[in-house]
Amino acid sequence: MIATLGAKAVQDVVNAGHFGRFAWRSVLTSMRSCTARRTYPLVWTQMNQIGVRSVPVIMITGAFVGMTLAVQAYDQLAGMGLEEHLGVLINISVVKELGPVLAAVMLAGRIGGALTAELGTMNVTEQIDAVRSMGTDPIRYLVAPRFLACLLLTPVLIIYADLLGVVGGALVSFLQLGINSRAYWGFSAYGVDLWDVAIGVVKGFFFGGAIAVISCYKGFTCEEGAQGVGRACTEAFVASFISILALDFALAVVSKNVYEVFWPLKSLVG
Repeated sequence: MIATLGAKAVQDVVNAGHFGRFAWRSVLTSMRSCTARRTYPLVWTQMNQIGVRSVPVIMITGAFVGMTLAVQAYDQLAGMGLEEHLGVLINISVVKELGPVLAAVMLAGRIGGALTAELGTMNVTEQIDAVRSMGTDPIRYLVAPRFLACLLLTPVLIIYADLLGVVGGALVSFLQLGINSRAYWGFSAYGVDLWDVAIGVVKGFFFGGAIAVISCYKGFTCEEGAQGVGRACTEAFVASFISILALDFALAVVSKNVYEVFWPLKSLVG
């Protein structure tokens, strides 16, 4: 039993090393591909697949997040006579945490699974080996366009989710809960800073990069057969979901410390 655990631990370390090397090569190759015009058509194609076709799902997710927050939080605030502050709670939760995280999770399920299945099928049918045999780097040809598309469009999709979350929460607050719209927006404008919105959007770059790298790696290293591709898709989603939560926590800690450092400077300048 000890030997089995030791062998598994060694294999996990080896796999982590392979993933780290793959991620490093993907990032470097993607940055170099930004200046290559021949990469642009591939990136545009992936942007259509990853970004444009994900907009309806992301917008629906954001809208229901905002509406659910309005319904769930109203009773607690109304019991304290603070129902007009409901907009602050909804909007700051949507733009800073729930909007970015849930949008990224939806992308991990929709896009991550599709990328893993596509590249996994190419790996099983030896198409990746064929690309390599023709003297073309499969990282540059297959991974870089997908990585750049995820990196650039995840923040944009998060903005869509935030917008629909704010609108959905406002509509429920006005039409169903009867909250005064002027007070609602007034308290929201006072309580939500541009910093909060910016932090949520910046998270999108990290989430999108993590989803793309993990999904492409799982596709490149999947096992033979349809069962191997299916297992790789499941592993890609689970790993992407965990990485999104871990990155969200790390970025929350970093942003809090940065805000505490620069907020006194802002007050002095003001």
